[in-house]
Amino acid sequence: MSSLDERLDILRSIKKLTVPLNPPVLAFEKSIRSTPLRILISVLLSSRTKDGVTMVASERLFAAADTPGKLLSLGEKKISQLIYPVGFFRQKAKNIITISEIMQSSEKDVPSDLEQLTSLPGVGRKTANLVRSLAFGIPSISVDIHVFRISKRLGWAAGDKPVIVETELMELFPEEAWNSLNQTLVGFGQTICKPVSPSCHLCSINDKCNYFRENNKDPVKK
Repeated sequence: MSSLDERLDILRSIKKLTVPLNPPVLAFEKSIRSTPLRILISVLLSSRTKDGVTMVASERLFAAADTPGKLLSLGEKKISQLIYPVGFFRQKAKNIITISEIMQSSEKDVPSDLEQLTSLPGVGRKTANLVRSLAFGIPSISVDIHVFRISKRLGWAAGDKPVIVETELMELFPEEAWNSLNQTLVGFGQTICKPVSPSCHLCSINDKCNYFRENNKDPVKK
């Protein structure tokens, strides 16, 4: 197992490698995901949906409404039209309406508590952890398909379920590194360390990757 310093160095290398490849995503984080409610809804929309589609759908929706009251005024049908073609757009529109009703009736903001977040429709542990991280700065590790895949490729995790991988990563990294893990590894997984045919020849950390060692006979020259 690599040391903590080595693991943190790998994260820094990944970030340096992938940030220039993802400028639209960085802009999206700053402009569209600017309030806890916007963050919650945009994360909900992103499930089973490509980033580009999520960004456009979020922009359309928030241009029309970005408070519980305004979202309720739009109605489920209009929200469905605005967020189309995100995956499961009809169900997501229904969830957005229900969440807005809950917040409107309780006169409360988006909760930061994990249990309260996961009680909302459409919000699982992965989504809740990402909202806690992005909206409130609470140390959290959100294990999506990219984090799950890359953690196992690097030998950081062996679990067969996201919640197990989350625990393994929490044990490997200090709390101050948790919030950067998801964003760093997701960008890496979208651009270089893809599920199929990853661009190992472009990767500056392939010498530290179990997947690369197991699937490539010859080292890549850098």
